[in-house]
Amino acid sequence: MTGPRRDGGEAGAELRARLHAAAGAHRPDRARMLARVERGMTAGKGGPARPSPPGWVRVAGATAAVAAVLVAGGHTVASVVRDDAPVPRPAAGAHDAPAPGPLWSSGTVDPHSNDFWAQSNVTLRAGTALTALTVELRVAQTGSVTSTGAWRSLPEADFAFTVAERGGFLVYRWTLRQGRTVPAGTWVFAGQYNHERGGRDAGGDRWSVTATAPSGRLSTAGGFAAGG
Repeated sequence: MTGPRRDGGEAGAELRARLHAAAGAHRPDRARMLARVERGMTAGKGGPARPSPPGWVRVAGATAAVAAVLVAGGHTVASVVRDDAPVPRPAAGAHDAPAPGPLWSSGTVDPHSNDFWAQSNVTLRAGTALTALTVELRVAQTGSVTSTGAWRSLPEADFAFTVAERGGFLVYRWTLRQGRTVPAGTWVFAGQYNHERGGRDAGGDRWSVTATAPSGRLSTAGGFAAGG
């Protein structure tokens, strides 16, 4: 004797419920899935055929493969964006040195000067390479001012040098030789001289700098503080 038969609608609903519960409880085994994929590839290359897995395994495998591609693709895009992103510049602070201008200079009396002898320094800062340069130091004739020498922090062979008295000044001049170049940086040109005994007033001394850079002709000039 057979039990009561259920109609198709009730049986179908029960089957769907069981399938739904089974799918919810399923936890894909990644190792087994990879093994199945590998065996499938081997079969595609002429190896022994393997039985086709159930439909839910094929769906789960396809879903996992798509997810793996998306994860790998996301990592690649993130790497590209990270590598191409501009590097942020640090905010300027109290310890940041200001960028040098194309040409800057200053004049000071060397602190090692004494009651009979002095040295006047012209400090030049070049923000770019110079293809021509003339530095002139004019020391006012305040009494018994005579040259005792000169020097510069750049190679001596790169410059033509003269010193002579003209118009009440002892004039030191350094001229860059043709074909030579002054690299960007800070350089010093110094004139040394004797003078009358006692502290000498440098308020009448002057300097001037003319140069040629890729941007064109540059010049700067100034004087010394009164009293030296």
